Amino acid sequence: MNVPLLEEYISPATTLHLNHHNEIRDDLPTRVWVESKKLWYIAGPAIVSRLASYSTFVITQAFAGHLGNLELAGTAISIMVIVGFSFGLLLGMASALETLCGQAYGAKQYHMLGIYLQRSWVVLNIFSILLLPLYIFTDPILKFLGQPDDIAEVSGLVTTWLIPLPFVLALLFPLQRFLQCQLKTPIVAWVSLGALLVHIFLSWLVIFKLGFGVRGAAATLNFSWGIIVLGLYSYIACGGCPETWTGFSIEAFTGLWEYFKLSVASGVMLCLENWYYKVLVLMTGNLDNATVAVSALTICMSINAWEVMIPLAFFGATGVRVSNELGTGNGKAAKFASIVSATTSLIIGIFFCTLIMIFHDKLATLFTTSNVILQAVDSLALLLALAILLNSIQPVLSGVAVGSGWQASVAYINIGCYYIIGLPLGATLGWIFHLGVGGIWSGMIGGTAIQTLILIIITIRCDWDMQAQKASSRMMSNSFGKP
Repeated sequence: MNVPLLEEYISPATTLHLNHHNEIRDDLPTRVWVESKKLWYIAGPAIVSRLASYSTFVITQAFAGHLGNLELAGTAISIMVIVGFSFGLLLGMASALETLCGQAYGAKQYHMLGIYLQRSWVVLNIFSILLLPLYIFTDPILKFLGQPDDIAEVSGLVTTWLIPLPFVLALLFPLQRFLQCQLKTPIVAWVSLGALLVHIFLSWLVIFKLGFGVRGAAATLNFSWGIIVLGLYSYIACGGCPETWTGFSIEAFTGLWEYFKLSVASGVMLCLENWYYKVLVLMTGNLDNATVAVSALTICMSINAWEVMIPLAFFGATGVRVSNELGTGNGKAAKFASIVSATTSLIIGIFFCTLIMIFHDKLATLFTTSNVILQAVDSLALLLALAILLNSIQPVLSGVAVGSGWQASVAYINIGCYYIIGLPLGATLGWIFHLGVGGIWSGMIGGTAIQTLILIIITIRCDWDMQAQKASSRMMSNSFGKP
């Protein structure tokens, strides 16, 4: 199935208005409507695929929770911290493709998309090898960090069975971005939904009926994510992307260092965000009654991560829209796409924030029947709502950064806001003022709020015409220079 070019899937009467004079003639509601159609064409299927794929983690954690509180806490730490650590790194590194493939697609240099995809595979698989010690030595690492022995041992068992997962993710994330930049997100959504249905059935069969417990939960995760990789690769290899995929090429091994630098900048930018709340889970493990505290917090983190798949879809869609417009040299259209995307995601965030407050006492029923954990989650509902509200806008601003190639600058902002302000503030409130997990989380939300404010200021002050000129220069030379 060939998805039409961006210029073709909107009717001529309301087409892209790529020149400035047409933009002036259109009234604001029409421009918002046209841009929203383009945005949702990418973001809609991306929301489905992200929710479906992340739901495999949530379902695994939910099945483990019904085995017992210890299994819930141990599996949650494995997924939220260890898998989350590698997930954030590989996802961030793959987002370099949103800059490169998006701008190449906008400039109609279609052959370069397949080359960039293969370069990403090479770099991400190298980093997956470097992540192996984290999976092999999870048990002693968690004990060294102060986690209770019983929780650390369950986590160590789960992550040992999850060793194949980083290599699966190293193949999957570039495939998703390769297709996303070509507006082929519907195929990603369908494959992800199919894998989710398989995962639900296999989890029930392996964990409960066959009695493999947390080992079965981990093995099922590997298998389900592998289905997504196989489905997407089969699509592109069987002719789904004839202009952008012409097979494997030796050219993929040229320019690796330049790609490596941009990929690492993207990885660091998103990792510093992703790992921030993983540290929160580890800090909570050092509190009194750690099993309950960790279980309650990881349930909140899972709900937050589940919902954040929606703004992350807008993160990807914004990166594509901004990079496409910059690739065509249209800085004003890139700016307008950023505004529409941020506003849309914020409205959705307000909706879910309201839902959290309405159903605050029923949030954990999917994961556990333990009254003490249900009450602990209820006490964190307000902080969860605030986190969801902030996360509705922050990923979109990061998407603007990816589409523009600002990853390195945002990485420094993240270091300052998260690790110089947020973490120390959380530790102070949690331990010195004895506010427990609520205090730790409050301080870290403060760091996120400051980071979001800085990104808003940077985006408002951006010279979009200059960004368009830089994108055009990058495409003309097929180089990666500094953004």
